[in-house]
Amino acid sequence: MSQKELDEVVISRAILAEQNSVMMDYLDLECAVVGAGPAGLTAAAYLAEAGIKTGVIEKKLSIGGGMWGGGMMFPRIVVQEEARPILDKFDITYKEYQENYYVASSVEAVSHLTAAACDAGAEFFNVTMVEDVVIKSDGRVSGLVINWTAVEMAHLHIDPLTLRTKYTIDATGHDATVAHQVKNKGGDLPIAGEGFMWADRAEANIFGHTKEVFPGLIVAGMAANAVAGETRMGPIFGGMLLSGRRAAEIVKNNLQ
Repeated sequence: MSQKELDEVVISRAILAEQNSVMMDYLDLECAVVGAGPAGLTAAAYLAEAGIKTGVIEKKLSIGGGMWGGGMMFPRIVVQEEARPILDKFDITYKEYQENYYVASSVEAVSHLTAAACDAGAEFFNVTMVEDVVIKSDGRVSGLVINWTAVEMAHLHIDPLTLRTKYTIDATGHDATVAHQVKNKGGDLPIAGEGFMWADRAEANIFGHTKEVFPGLIVAGMAANAVAGETRMGPIFGGMLLSGRRAAEIVKNNLQ
């Protein structure tokens, strides 16, 4: 098969030109979603679908958070009835195990949510960490200080860059990274810390914990439960999906 000769430098230029253009554009966001786990992916998909300029920041190379590995590396997750419409919306296959318990592939769930967010226009910035927040005289989170995750891992002293955002969703899971950064810098944000395992309680209360906890900062997923002092739930993910959708609704309502 004949083909034109490929030029390695042209390949490099194509990547640099496109990604630099995207990064220049997405340094100014309507909503930054920090953490590409189940809640963050769901929030990003709903936000982008609504035409909201959304950037997803993920510190790891891969996305999916706790959902990617299923339960103890068995790539299956459980979702209850309340969240089943979200599986339907994003065309995620599931089987009914028994009443109120639906089993889905964790790999398919992550892939479909990611594809939906991308198709709707959300941009992903992986291997990127948030090392600080921007809070000015108006007293709200109005920007994020970002750097490559590899910089932190290598303990290199390299100054970061900054992006501006109207709203930030902390979907960083158990760590509640952005919320802790606000608290540690003197922000009036009490963080109770994550509780023990109690799936029914955690799933029942996560929706209520998903809220704006500091001006410009919304917590979702396990970050919401960690801030509220709520329990954890393990490999049932209906609450995560519902929390992500709720976080997106809060942003949409606030931007209107």
